[in-house]
Amino acid sequence: MKGVDPTAPVPIALVDDDPLYREFVARVLIGHGFAVHEFCDGKSFLDAVQGLAVRLVLLDWTMPAMSGLEVLRTLRQRQVAIPVVLLTGRCHVECELAALRSGAIDFVSKARGIEVLAPRLRRLIARPCERPEPVCNGDLVSHPGMWRAQWRGHDVGLTVSEYKVVSRLVAGSGEPVTFRAIYDEVHYPGFHGGSGANGYEVNVRAIMKKIRRKFAAIDPGFNGIRSIKNVGYLWTGMSTRRL
Repeated sequence: MKGVDPTAPVPIALVDDDPLYREFVARVLIGHGFAVHEFCDGKSFLDAVQGLAVRLVLLDWTMPAMSGLEVLRTLRQRQVAIPVVLLTGRCHVECELAALRSGAIDFVSKARGIEVLAPRLRRLIARPCERPEPVCNGDLVSHPGMWRAQWRGHDVGLTVSEYKVVSRLVAGSGEPVTFRAIYDEVHYPGFHGGSGANGYEVNVRAIMKKIRRKFAAIDPGFNGIRSIKNVGYLWTGMSTRRL
């Protein structure tokens, strides 16, 4: 953005009713180069939002009186377009889809930790705010602005991380995507998980198993994700089942 100092702290709002957790998150994010405006509930945030110059809102899902989802929907009803990330201890697909369909740009589990959250926020802030159009790739229709994917007209029910993995596979243009590249999509480049130098491969296999199950629940003949031994996975977009 013209006239903005790239070294200046990035202003964001943090809305969470737990004072200890809010203080901890704010302190860590400040250490990562953010300027954090703290709010203890949805009402106080909504009262202040019109005069608030922030690049993103980090919004807790579970709060008394007014949930994070209700705050998000109120923002969108008022046509306030500040990007919102829902922060939650709930990992149900239904909750994630409700958040994304209501206009959130991401849905992050508190269990992932702030060290993972901070670089994700940086990437989200750097991304253009316009909601892109759906993208068709054979029987797969991707909705980038909502982190949703449909297979043969049915919502696959992917989590945000799973959506990112599928998008990365599809973008591979027929080339295998490595275990490391897939793991980077789920976390961020260089993140280490699992035991040993290639321990993350076990986590990637578990992720791919869940993704395949979700496609197969819609289409029992789905075989559109091919395993490439010692390399990773390849998107073929195929199915043995005919319409």
